Amino acid sequence: MRSWSPYALLVVTAIALDQWIKYMVESSLPFQEKVDLLPFLALFRTYNTGIAFSMFSSFGDTGLIVISLAVVAFVLFLATRIAPSQILARTGFALIVGGALGNLIDRAVYGHVIDYILFHTTVWSFAVFNLADAFISVGAALVVFDELFGWRREPGPSNAKPSKAMPSKAKSSKAKSSKD
Repeated sequence: MRSWSPYALLVVTAIALDQWIKYMVESSLPFQEKVDLLPFLALFRTYNTGIAFSMFSSFGDTGLIVISLAVVAFVLFLATRIAPSQILARTGFALIVGGALGNLIDRAVYGHVIDYILFHTTVWSFAVFNLADAFISVGAALVVFDELFGWRREPGPSNAKPSKAMPSKAKSSKAKSSKD
C-alpha cells in the first residue's frame, strides 16, 4: 500500500488546487464576462450542468454523481491492475481521479461544475473548461502514452529466458531409461 502514497498525495493535491482556484473564480470573476489574458486565452466563468462538454445534462445531478462515482471506481480498478513500474500510468490515473473528484465535489455542492478557461480566436472558441478537466485530459494522455510505449518494458520472444518447467535433455533421457 505504501507504493500508492505518492499517487494518493497527487490526488489530494489536484483536488485541493482545483477547489482553491474554483473558489477564487467564484468569488472574484464576473459571471459570463470574458477577461482576456492573451489574444487566444481568456477567463470566462460559466457553469457546466453535464459531463465533458455538457453531455448528459439531462441525467440530473443525482444521475451525473452516480456516473462520476462509477467512472472513478472503474479508474481505480484499472489503476490497481498495473505494475508498480508503470509510473506514468499511475500518475495518469491519479490525475484522472483527482480531476474527476474535483468536478464531483462541484456537482454535489453546487449542482454544476465551475468552468473558467477559454481558448479562442476571433472566429472560433474551444469549450470552456477548468483545471480538473485539464488533469483528466493530461492523465488520460499519460495512461495512453504509457500503454503505447509499454511494450519496451516487456521482454519480447527473442529476449525470453527458457522456462524452468521444461525438462532438460539429461532428465528426459534418464526418465526414458528407467521406463525401459
